Amino acid sequence: MPEILLSTLNARYTHASLGLRYLFANLGSLQAQSELLEFTIAMRPLDIAEQILVKQPKMIGFGVYIWNVAETMAVVSLLKMLQPQLIIIIGGPEVSYEAKGQNISQQADYVISGAAEQSLRELCTQLLNGQLPKEKFIQSPLIPLAQLNLPYDYYTDTDLKQRFVYVEASRGCPFKCEFCLSALDKTAYPFELTRFLAEMEQLWQRGLRHFKFVDRTFNLKIATTQTILEFFLARLDAETFLHFELVPDHLPDALKECIQRFPAGSLQFEIGIQTFNSEVQALISRKQDNVKSIENLRWLRQHSTAHLHTDLIFGLPGEDLASFAQGFDQLVALHPHEIQVGILKRLRGAPIIRHTEAFGLIFNPYPPYNILATDRIDPFTMQKMNRFARYWDLIGNSGRFEHSLDLLLGETPFARFWILSEQLHQRSGQTHQIALPRLFKLVHEIALSDLGLDEAFTEQLLLDYARSGQKGEIPFVPGLRQRVVQQAGTDARKQRQVRHAIDNS
Repeated sequence: MPEILLSTLNARYTHASLGLRYLFANLGSLQAQSELLEFTIAMRPLDIAEQILVKQPKMIGFGVYIWNVAETMAVVSLLKMLQPQLIIIIGGPEVSYEAKGQNISQQADYVISGAAEQSLRELCTQLLNGQLPKEKFIQSPLIPLAQLNLPYDYYTDTDLKQRFVYVEASRGCPFKCEFCLSALDKTAYPFELTRFLAEMEQLWQRGLRHFKFVDRTFNLKIATTQTILEFFLARLDAETFLHFELVPDHLPDALKECIQRFPAGSLQFEIGIQTFNSEVQALISRKQDNVKSIENLRWLRQHSTAHLHTDLIFGLPGEDLASFAQGFDQLVALHPHEIQVGILKRLRGAPIIRHTEAFGLIFNPYPPYNILATDRIDPFTMQKMNRFARYWDLIGNSGRFEHSLDLLLGETPFARFWILSEQLHQRSGQTHQIALPRLFKLVHEIALSDLGLDEAFTEQLLLDYARSGQKGEIPFVPGLRQRVVQQAGTDARKQRQVRHAIDNS
Protein backbone atom coordinates (compact mmCIF):
# COMPACT_ATOMS: atom_id res chain seq x y z
CA MET A 1 0.00 0.00 0.00
CA PRO A 2 1.34 3.49 -0.84
CA GLU A 3 2.10 5.81 2.05
CA ILE A 4 1.62 8.88 -0.17
CA LEU A 5 -1.16 9.47 -2.69
CA LEU A 6 -1.15 12.30 -5.20
CA SER A 7 -4.59 13.08 -6.52
CA THR A 8 -6.83 15.57 -8.28
CA LEU A 9 -10.33 15.73 -9.71
CA ASN A 10 -10.04 16.42 -13.44
CA ALA A 11 -12.80 18.12 -15.39
CA ARG A 12 -13.11 15.02 -17.59
CA TYR A 13 -11.54 11.59 -17.85
CA THR A 14 -9.84 12.64 -21.09
CA HIS A 15 -7.78 15.24 -19.20
CA ALA A 16 -4.59 13.83 -17.68
CA SER A 17 -3.05 16.03 -14.98
CA LEU A 18 0.36 17.41 -15.93
CA GLY A 19 0.76 18.94 -12.46
CA LEU A 20 0.39 15.63 -10.63
CA ARG A 21 3.00 14.04 -12.86
CA TYR A 22 5.44 16.87 -12.13
CA LEU A 23 4.95 16.31 -8.40
CA PHE A 24 5.45 12.56 -8.74
CA ALA A 25 8.52 12.99 -10.94
CA ASN A 26 10.17 15.13 -8.24
CA LEU A 27 9.45 13.00 -5.17
CA GLY A 28 12.92 11.45 -5.34
CA SER A 29 13.30 8.43 -3.07
CA LEU A 30 9.68 8.81 -1.93
CA GLN A 31 8.42 7.67 -5.33
CA ALA A 32 8.59 4.03 -4.28
CA GLN A 33 6.09 4.78 -1.50
CA SER A 34 3.78 6.88 -3.66
CA GLU A 35 1.00 6.53 -6.22
CA LEU A 36 -0.98 8.74 -8.59
CA LEU A 37 -4.76 8.52 -8.35
CA GLU A 38 -6.93 10.66 -10.66
CA PHE A 39 -10.69 11.17 -10.54
CA THR A 40 -13.22 13.41 -12.27
CA ILE A 41 -15.63 16.00 -10.90
CA ALA A 42 -18.52 13.89 -12.21
CA MET A 43 -17.81 11.15 -9.65
CA ARG A 44 -19.61 10.95 -6.30
CA PRO A 45 -17.43 12.25 -3.44
CA LEU A 46 -18.17 9.16 -1.35
CA ASP A 47 -17.00 6.88 -4.16
CA ILE A 48 -13.78 8.89 -4.43
CA ALA A 49 -13.24 8.73 -0.67
CA GLU A 50 -13.73 4.96 -0.74
CA GLN A 51 -11.11 4.48 -3.46
CA ILE A 52 -8.66 6.60 -1.49
CA LEU A 53 -9.23 4.94 1.88
CA VAL A 54 -8.91 1.41 0.51
CA LYS A 55 -5.30 2.30 -0.34
CA GLN A 56 -4.64 3.06 3.37
CA PRO A 57 -2.27 6.00 2.74
CA LYS A 58 -0.69 8.05 5.51
CA MET A 59 -1.08 11.26 3.53
CA ILE A 60 -2.69 12.53 0.37
CA GLY A 61 -2.03 15.62 -1.71
CA PHE A 62 -4.80 17.20 -3.79
CA GLY A 63 -4.38 19.59 -6.71
CA VAL A 64 -7.08 22.25 -6.31
CA TYR A 65 -8.36 24.40 -9.17
CA ILE A 66 -11.25 26.75 -9.80
CA TRP A 67 -13.18 23.98 -11.57
CA ASN A 68 -12.78 21.33 -8.85
CA VAL A 69 -12.56 23.16 -5.52
CA ALA A 70 -16.19 22.49 -4.51
CA GLU A 71 -15.97 18.78 -5.35
CA THR A 72 -12.54 18.44 -3.72
CA MET A 73 -13.87 20.13 -0.59
CA ALA A 74 -16.61 17.49 -0.37
CA VAL A 75 -14.05 14.69 -0.67
CA VAL A 76 -11.72 16.24 1.91
CA SER A 77 -14.59 16.64 4.38
CA LEU A 78 -15.55 12.99 4.01
CA LEU A 79 -11.97 11.83 4.43
CA LYS A 80 -11.59 13.84 7.63
CA MET A 81 -14.79 12.35 9.04
CA LEU A 82 -13.96 8.77 8.06
CA GLN A 83 -10.22 8.79 8.82
CA PRO A 84 -9.22 11.82 10.91
CA GLN A 85 -5.58 10.73 11.15
CA LEU A 86 -5.10 10.90 7.37
CA ILE A 87 -2.83 13.86 6.59
CA ILE A 88 -4.32 16.01 3.83
CA ILE A 89 -2.14 18.40 1.83
CA ILE A 90 -3.59 20.76 -0.76
CA GLY A 91 -1.97 22.92 -3.41
CA GLY A 92 -2.66 24.40 -6.80
CA PRO A 93 -3.81 27.78 -8.17
CA GLU A 94 -7.04 27.93 -6.19
CA VAL A 95 -5.25 27.77 -2.83
CA SER A 96 -2.04 29.58 -3.75
CA TYR A 97 -3.62 32.98 -2.96
CA GLU A 98 -6.10 34.07 -0.30
CA ALA A 99 -5.83 30.57 1.12
CA LYS A 100 -6.27 31.23 4.82
CA GLY A 101 -9.93 32.18 4.62
CA GLN A 102 -11.04 29.22 2.51
CA ASN A 103 -13.08 26.35 3.93
CA ILE A 104 -10.95 23.75 2.17
CA SER A 105 -7.82 25.22 3.75
CA GLN A 106 -9.39 24.92 7.18
CA GLN A 107 -10.13 21.24 6.54
CA ALA A 108 -6.65 20.45 5.22
CA ASP A 109 -3.59 19.83 7.39
CA TYR A 110 -1.15 21.70 5.12
CA VAL A 111 -1.50 24.18 2.27
CA ILE A 112 1.29 24.67 -0.28
CA SER A 113 1.28 27.83 -2.38
CA GLY A 114 3.05 28.07 -5.73
CA ALA A 115 4.90 25.41 -7.74
CA ALA A 116 5.19 22.59 -5.22
CA GLU A 117 7.63 20.08 -6.72
CA GLN A 118 10.29 20.73 -4.07
CA SER A 119 8.04 21.83 -1.20
CA LEU A 120 5.87 18.72 -1.35
CA ARG A 121 8.86 16.38 -1.30
CA GLU A 122 10.33 18.19 1.71
CA LEU A 123 7.01 18.22 3.56
CA CYS A 124 6.34 14.52 2.99
CA THR A 125 9.88 13.65 4.10
CA GLN A 126 9.40 15.58 7.33
CA LEU A 127 6.05 13.98 8.05
CA LEU A 128 7.28 10.44 7.39
CA ASN A 129 10.17 11.12 9.77
CA GLY A 130 7.74 12.23 12.46
CA GLN A 131 8.71 15.91 12.23
CA LEU A 132 5.73 18.27 12.26
CA PRO A 133 6.32 21.54 10.40
CA LYS A 134 5.76 24.71 12.41
CA GLU A 135 3.60 26.32 9.74
CA LYS A 136 0.43 25.02 8.11
CA PHE A 137 0.74 27.39 5.14
CA ILE A 138 3.88 26.82 3.10
CA GLN A 139 5.12 29.18 0.39
CA SER A 140 7.11 27.39 -2.31
CA PRO A 141 10.33 29.04 -3.49
CA LEU A 142 10.89 29.62 -7.20
CA ILE A 143 12.97 26.68 -8.44
CA PRO A 144 15.11 26.93 -11.61
CA LEU A 145 13.50 24.73 -14.26
CA ALA A 146 16.79 22.96 -14.92
CA GLN A 147 16.55 21.46 -11.41
CA LEU A 148 13.18 19.82 -12.07
CA ASN A 149 12.71 16.25 -13.21
CA LEU A 150 10.40 16.25 -16.21
CA PRO A 151 7.10 14.36 -15.91
CA TYR A 152 6.58 12.78 -19.30
CA ASP A 153 7.65 9.22 -18.41
CA TYR A 154 4.67 9.10 -16.05
CA TYR A 155 2.07 9.34 -18.78
CA THR A 156 0.97 5.73 -19.18
CA ASP A 157 0.36 3.97 -22.47
CA THR A 158 -3.36 4.27 -21.70
CA ASP A 159 -2.93 8.02 -21.26
CA LEU A 160 -1.26 8.26 -24.66
CA LYS A 161 -4.07 6.35 -26.34
CA GLN A 162 -7.16 7.69 -24.58
CA ARG A 163 -6.44 11.07 -23.00
CA PHE A 164 -5.14 14.53 -23.80
CA VAL A 165 -1.45 14.70 -23.02
CA TYR A 166 -0.24 18.13 -21.91
CA VAL A 167 3.32 19.37 -22.36
CA GLU A 168 5.08 22.67 -21.68
CA ALA A 169 8.17 24.21 -23.23
CA SER A 170 8.07 27.19 -20.84
CA ARG A 171 6.43 28.46 -17.68
CA GLY A 172 5.14 31.89 -16.84
CA CYS A 173 4.20 34.90 -18.93
CA PRO A 174 5.79 38.35 -19.39
CA PHE A 175 2.43 40.07 -19.88
CA LYS A 176 0.39 41.59 -17.04
CA CYS A 177 -3.26 41.14 -18.07
CA GLU A 178 -5.06 41.64 -14.78
CA PHE A 179 -7.75 39.00 -15.23
CA CYS A 180 -5.06 36.29 -15.32
CA LEU A 181 -2.85 34.81 -12.60
CA SER A 182 0.04 35.09 -15.03
CA ALA A 183 -0.06 38.82 -14.31
CA LEU A 184 1.85 37.89 -11.15
CA ASP A 185 4.67 36.22 -13.08
CA LYS A 186 7.91 38.15 -13.58
CA THR A 187 8.50 36.70 -17.03
CA ALA A 188 8.37 33.47 -19.02
CA TYR A 189 11.01 30.86 -18.21
CA PRO A 190 11.91 28.31 -20.91
CA PHE A 191 12.90 24.71 -20.31
CA GLU A 192 16.23 23.83 -21.88
CA LEU A 193 15.22 23.14 -25.48
CA THR A 194 17.40 20.12 -26.26
CA ARG A 195 16.25 18.38 -23.10
CA PHE A 196 12.61 19.22 -23.81
CA LEU A 197 12.74 17.93 -27.39
CA ALA A 198 14.38 14.71 -26.21
CA GLU A 199 11.32 14.15 -24.01
CA MET A 200 9.01 14.90 -26.95
CA GLU A 201 10.95 12.36 -29.02
CA GLN A 202 10.35 9.71 -26.38
CA LEU A 203 6.62 10.46 -26.35
CA TRP A 204 6.60 10.30 -30.15
CA GLN A 205 8.38 6.94 -30.15
CA ARG A 206 5.80 5.64 -27.66
CA GLY A 207 3.07 6.51 -30.15
CA LEU A 208 1.79 9.91 -28.98
CA ARG A 209 0.53 12.05 -31.85
CA HIS A 210 -1.67 14.65 -30.09
CA PHE A 211 0.39 17.21 -28.16
CA LYS A 212 -1.34 19.98 -26.21
CA PHE A 213 1.10 22.72 -25.24
CA VAL A 214 0.08 24.68 -22.15
CA ASP A 215 2.60 27.50 -22.66
CA ARG A 216 0.92 30.88 -22.21
CA THR A 217 2.98 32.48 -24.97
CA PHE A 218 4.22 29.80 -27.35
CA ASN A 219 5.30 32.33 -30.01
CA LEU A 220 7.10 34.67 -27.64
CA LYS A 221 10.59 33.64 -28.82
CA ILE A 222 10.33 32.90 -32.50
CA ALA A 223 13.58 30.93 -32.79
CA THR A 224 12.36 28.49 -30.13
CA THR A 225 8.91 28.31 -31.71
CA GLN A 226 10.41 27.50 -35.11
CA THR A 227 12.67 24.81 -33.65
CA ILE A 228 9.73 23.06 -32.01
CA LEU A 229 7.58 23.29 -35.12
CA GLU A 230 10.44 21.99 -37.28
CA PHE A 231 10.80 19.07 -34.86
CA PHE A 232 7.22 18.05 -35.56
CA LEU A 233 7.38 18.81 -39.29
CA ALA A 234 10.25 16.33 -39.58
CA ARG A 235 8.03 13.63 -38.02
CA LEU A 236 4.66 14.64 -39.42
CA ASP A 237 2.18 11.89 -40.21
CA ALA A 238 -1.56 11.63 -40.77
CA GLU A 239 -2.31 11.51 -37.03
CA THR A 240 -0.27 14.50 -35.89
CA PHE A 241 -2.23 17.15 -33.97
CA LEU A 242 -0.62 20.09 -32.16
CA HIS A 243 -2.32 22.68 -29.95
CA PHE A 244 -0.59 25.97 -29.11
CA GLU A 245 -1.59 29.28 -27.49
CA LEU A 246 -0.38 32.24 -29.54
CA VAL A 247 0.16 35.91 -28.81
CA PRO A 248 -2.11 37.50 -31.45
CA ASP A 249 0.08 40.43 -32.52
CA HIS A 250 3.38 38.56 -32.91
CA LEU A 251 3.56 36.58 -36.15
CA PRO A 252 6.72 37.41 -38.12
CA ASP A 253 7.29 36.12 -41.65
CA ALA A 254 9.66 33.36 -40.54
CA LEU A 255 6.93 31.86 -38.37
CA LYS A 256 4.31 32.27 -41.09
CA GLU A 257 6.45 30.29 -43.51
CA CYS A 258 6.76 27.49 -40.99
CA ILE A 259 3.02 27.42 -40.25
CA GLN A 260 2.16 27.19 -43.95
CA ARG A 261 3.96 23.86 -44.20
CA PHE A 262 1.52 22.09 -41.89
CA PRO A 263 -1.38 20.28 -43.57
CA ALA A 264 -5.04 20.72 -42.65
CA GLY A 265 -6.03 19.21 -39.33
CA SER A 266 -2.55 19.18 -37.78
CA LEU A 267 -2.46 22.61 -36.09
CA GLN A 268 -4.80 24.31 -33.67
CA PHE A 269 -4.06 27.80 -32.35
CA GLU A 270 -5.74 29.26 -29.28
CA ILE A 271 -5.62 33.04 -29.67
CA GLY A 272 -6.80 35.27 -26.84
CA ILE A 273 -8.18 38.57 -28.13
CA GLN A 274 -10.28 39.16 -24.97
CA THR A 275 -11.28 42.69 -26.04
CA PHE A 276 -10.68 45.06 -28.94
CA ASN A 277 -11.49 48.10 -26.78
CA SER A 278 -8.18 49.95 -26.41
CA GLU A 279 -9.33 51.86 -23.31
CA VAL A 280 -10.30 48.63 -21.56
CA GLN A 281 -7.00 47.06 -22.62
CA ALA A 282 -5.10 49.92 -21.00
CA LEU A 283 -7.24 49.71 -17.87
CA ILE A 284 -6.45 46.02 -17.34
CA SER A 285 -2.76 46.35 -18.32
CA ARG A 286 -3.17 44.36 -21.53
CA LYS A 287 -0.67 45.26 -24.24
CA GLN A 288 -2.09 44.31 -27.62
CA ASP A 289 -1.65 45.84 -31.05
CA ASN A 290 -5.18 45.50 -32.40
CA VAL A 291 -4.23 46.37 -35.98
CA LYS A 292 -1.49 43.75 -36.03
CA SER A 293 -3.72 41.18 -34.30
CA ILE A 294 -6.41 41.64 -36.96
CA GLU A 295 -3.84 41.37 -39.74
CA ASN A 296 -2.43 38.16 -38.26
CA LEU A 297 -5.83 36.53 -37.75
CA ARG A 298 -6.77 37.40 -41.31
CA TRP A 299 -3.50 35.97 -42.60
CA LEU A 300 -3.89 32.75 -40.59
CA ARG A 301 -7.41 32.25 -41.90
CA GLN A 302 -6.52 32.98 -45.52
CA HIS A 303 -3.04 31.50 -45.84
CA SER A 304 -2.87 28.60 -43.39
CA THR A 305 -4.95 25.54 -42.59
CA ALA A 306 -4.65 25.98 -38.82
CA HIS A 307 -7.83 25.71 -36.79
CA LEU A 308 -8.31 29.04 -34.99
CA HIS A 309 -9.87 29.06 -31.52
CA THR A 310 -10.25 32.68 -30.39
CA ASP A 311 -11.33 34.11 -27.04
CA LEU A 312 -13.34 37.13 -25.94
CA ILE A 313 -14.14 38.03 -22.33
CA PHE A 314 -17.44 39.62 -21.33
CA GLY A 315 -17.71 41.72 -18.16
CA LEU A 316 -14.31 43.40 -18.14
CA PRO A 317 -14.23 46.68 -16.18
CA GLY A 318 -15.00 49.63 -18.42
CA GLU A 319 -16.67 47.62 -21.20
CA ASP A 320 -20.41 47.84 -21.88
CA LEU A 321 -22.65 45.71 -24.07
CA ALA A 322 -22.25 47.92 -27.14
CA SER A 323 -18.45 47.78 -26.91
CA PHE A 324 -18.46 44.00 -26.55
CA ALA A 325 -20.89 43.69 -29.46
CA GLN A 326 -18.58 45.74 -31.65
CA GLY A 327 -15.63 43.51 -30.74
CA PHE A 328 -17.67 40.37 -31.35
CA ASP A 329 -18.72 41.59 -34.80
CA GLN A 330 -15.15 42.52 -35.61
CA LEU A 331 -13.95 39.04 -34.67
CA VAL A 332 -16.75 37.27 -36.56
CA ALA A 333 -15.72 39.19 -39.68
CA LEU A 334 -12.29 37.55 -39.45
CA HIS A 335 -13.93 34.09 -39.65
CA PRO A 336 -12.06 32.14 -36.95
CA HIS A 337 -13.31 28.58 -36.57
CA GLU A 338 -14.35 29.25 -32.98
CA ILE A 339 -15.06 32.25 -30.79
CA GLN A 340 -15.19 31.30 -27.15
CA VAL A 341 -17.31 33.86 -25.31
CA GLY A 342 -15.94 33.71 -21.79
CA ILE A 343 -17.49 35.40 -18.76
CA LEU A 344 -14.98 37.23 -16.56
CA LYS A 345 -13.98 35.27 -13.46
CA ARG A 346 -12.20 36.48 -10.36
CA LEU A 347 -9.24 34.14 -10.06
CA ARG A 348 -7.87 34.29 -6.53
CA GLY A 349 -4.83 36.55 -6.52
CA ALA A 350 -5.51 38.12 -9.92
CA PRO A 351 -5.12 41.95 -9.87
CA ILE A 352 -8.50 42.51 -11.58
CA ILE A 353 -9.99 42.88 -8.10
CA ARG A 354 -8.43 46.35 -7.77
CA HIS A 355 -11.18 47.71 -10.05
CA THR A 356 -14.04 46.42 -7.87
CA GLU A 357 -15.11 49.70 -6.31
CA ALA A 358 -14.45 52.03 -9.25
CA PHE A 359 -16.40 49.88 -11.73
CA GLY A 360 -18.98 48.28 -9.47
CA LEU A 361 -17.73 44.73 -10.01
CA ILE A 362 -19.87 42.10 -8.30
CA PHE A 363 -18.49 38.58 -8.45
CA ASN A 364 -20.16 35.32 -7.53
CA PRO A 365 -18.75 34.35 -4.11
CA TYR A 366 -18.89 30.67 -5.12
CA PRO A 367 -16.84 28.88 -7.80
CA PRO A 368 -16.27 29.70 -10.60
CA TYR A 369 -16.43 33.28 -9.21
CA ASN A 370 -18.01 34.63 -12.41
CA ILE A 371 -18.92 38.30 -12.73
CA LEU A 372 -22.57 38.95 -11.85
CA ALA A 373 -22.81 42.68 -12.60
CA THR A 374 -20.75 45.81 -13.25
CA ASP A 375 -21.56 49.50 -13.31
CA ARG A 376 -22.24 49.04 -17.05
CA ILE A 377 -23.86 45.58 -17.10
CA ASP A 378 -26.88 44.83 -14.92
CA PRO A 379 -27.52 41.31 -13.55
CA PHE A 380 -30.28 40.55 -16.06
CA THR A 381 -28.09 41.45 -19.03
CA MET A 382 -25.32 39.33 -17.54
CA GLN A 383 -27.66 36.35 -17.35
CA LYS A 384 -28.67 36.90 -20.95
CA MET A 385 -25.01 36.94 -21.89
CA ASN A 386 -24.44 33.64 -20.10
CA ARG A 387 -27.17 32.15 -22.26
CA PHE A 388 -25.73 33.81 -25.36
CA ALA A 389 -22.36 32.15 -24.68
CA ARG A 390 -23.91 28.73 -24.22
CA TYR A 391 -26.05 28.94 -27.35
CA TRP A 392 -23.08 30.25 -29.30
CA ASP A 393 -21.20 27.08 -28.37
CA LEU A 394 -24.12 24.96 -29.55
CA ILE A 395 -24.58 26.82 -32.83
CA GLY A 396 -21.61 29.03 -33.69
CA ASN A 397 -18.75 26.84 -32.42
CA SER A 398 -20.07 23.33 -32.87
CA GLY A 399 -19.52 23.11 -36.63
CA ARG A 400 -23.06 21.79 -37.06
CA PHE A 401 -24.35 24.96 -38.75
CA GLU A 402 -21.53 25.46 -41.22
CA HIS A 403 -23.75 26.27 -44.22
CA SER A 404 -26.47 28.27 -42.46
CA LEU A 405 -24.50 30.29 -39.89
CA ASP A 406 -23.59 33.20 -42.18
CA LEU A 407 -27.24 33.73 -43.07
CA LEU A 408 -28.20 33.62 -39.39
CA LEU A 409 -25.63 36.26 -38.49
CA GLY A 410 -26.01 38.57 -41.48
CA GLU A 411 -24.24 41.93 -41.29
CA THR A 412 -24.86 42.46 -37.56
CA PRO A 413 -23.81 39.14 -35.97
CA PHE A 414 -24.07 40.10 -32.30
CA ALA A 415 -27.46 41.79 -32.56
CA ARG A 416 -28.98 38.94 -34.58
CA PHE A 417 -27.56 36.19 -32.39
CA TRP A 418 -28.78 38.10 -29.30
CA ILE A 419 -32.30 37.84 -30.72
CA LEU A 420 -31.80 34.17 -31.54
CA SER A 421 -30.46 33.50 -28.05
CA GLU A 422 -33.38 35.16 -26.28
CA GLN A 423 -35.92 33.42 -28.47
CA LEU A 424 -34.26 30.05 -27.92
CA HIS A 425 -34.49 30.55 -24.19
CA GLN A 426 -38.11 31.68 -24.31
CA ARG A 427 -39.18 28.74 -26.47
CA SER A 428 -37.07 25.99 -24.90
CA GLY A 429 -36.43 27.13 -21.33
CA GLN A 430 -33.10 25.30 -21.60
CA THR A 431 -29.48 26.04 -22.29
CA HIS A 432 -28.27 22.45 -21.91
CA GLN A 433 -29.44 19.04 -23.07
CA ILE A 434 -31.37 20.32 -26.06
CA ALA A 435 -31.82 17.38 -28.43
CA LEU A 436 -30.23 18.11 -31.80
CA PRO A 437 -33.42 17.69 -33.89
CA ARG A 438 -35.23 20.10 -31.55
CA LEU A 439 -32.37 22.60 -31.76
CA PHE A 440 -32.54 22.58 -35.55
CA LYS A 441 -36.30 23.00 -35.44
CA LEU A 442 -36.12 25.95 -33.03
CA VAL A 443 -33.36 27.67 -35.01
CA HIS A 444 -35.43 27.30 -38.19
CA GLU A 445 -38.56 28.72 -36.56
CA ILE A 446 -36.75 31.73 -35.09
CA ALA A 447 -34.83 32.42 -38.29
CA LEU A 448 -38.06 32.69 -40.26
CA SER A 449 -40.22 34.42 -37.64
CA ASP A 450 -37.75 36.79 -35.94
CA LEU A 451 -34.75 37.20 -38.24
CA GLY A 452 -36.58 37.64 -41.53
CA LEU A 453 -34.98 34.71 -43.34
CA ASP A 454 -36.68 32.69 -46.07
CA GLU A 455 -36.50 29.42 -47.97
CA ALA A 456 -32.89 30.08 -48.97
CA PHE A 457 -32.01 29.65 -45.30
CA THR A 458 -34.09 26.46 -45.11
CA GLU A 459 -32.06 25.00 -47.97
CA GLN A 460 -28.77 25.73 -46.19
CA LEU A 461 -30.11 24.33 -42.94
CA LEU A 462 -31.08 21.13 -44.74
CA LEU A 463 -27.45 20.74 -45.81
CA ASP A 464 -26.34 21.14 -42.20
CA TYR A 465 -28.94 18.68 -40.97
CA ALA A 466 -27.80 16.16 -43.54
CA ARG A 467 -24.27 16.39 -42.11
CA SER A 468 -25.54 15.88 -38.55
CA GLY A 469 -26.11 12.15 -39.03
CA GLN A 470 -29.75 12.31 -37.93
CA LYS A 471 -32.25 10.14 -39.78
CA GLY A 472 -36.00 9.93 -40.10
CA GLU A 473 -38.38 12.85 -40.54
CA ILE A 474 -36.69 16.23 -40.71
CA PRO A 475 -38.17 18.19 -37.79
CA PHE A 476 -38.35 21.59 -39.49
CA VAL A 477 -39.77 20.33 -42.83
CA PRO A 478 -42.80 18.14 -41.95
CA GLY A 479 -43.28 15.16 -44.22
CA LEU A 480 -39.70 15.17 -45.52
CA ARG A 481 -37.63 12.22 -44.43
CA GLN A 482 -33.91 11.68 -44.58
CA ARG A 483 -31.43 8.87 -44.46
CA VAL A 484 -28.11 9.20 -42.73
CA VAL A 485 -25.96 11.21 -45.13
CA GLN A 486 -22.20 10.85 -45.04
CA GLN A 487 -20.30 13.90 -46.20
CA ALA A 488 -18.40 12.73 -49.25
CA GLY A 489 -14.66 13.18 -49.22
CA THR A 490 -14.41 14.66 -45.73
CA ASP A 491 -10.77 14.75 -44.77
CA ALA A 492 -10.02 12.64 -41.67
CA ARG A 493 -7.77 15.39 -40.34
CA LYS A 494 -10.62 17.91 -40.46
CA GLN A 495 -12.95 15.57 -38.57
CA ARG A 496 -10.30 15.11 -35.88
CA GLN A 497 -9.81 18.87 -35.66
CA VAL A 498 -13.53 19.43 -35.11
CA ARG A 499 -13.57 16.79 -32.36
CA HIS A 500 -10.77 18.59 -30.53
CA ALA A 501 -12.49 21.92 -31.00
CA ILE A 502 -15.76 20.68 -29.54
CA ASP A 503 -14.05 19.07 -26.57
CA ASN A 504 -12.21 22.28 -25.74
CA SER A 505 -15.23 24.52 -25.93
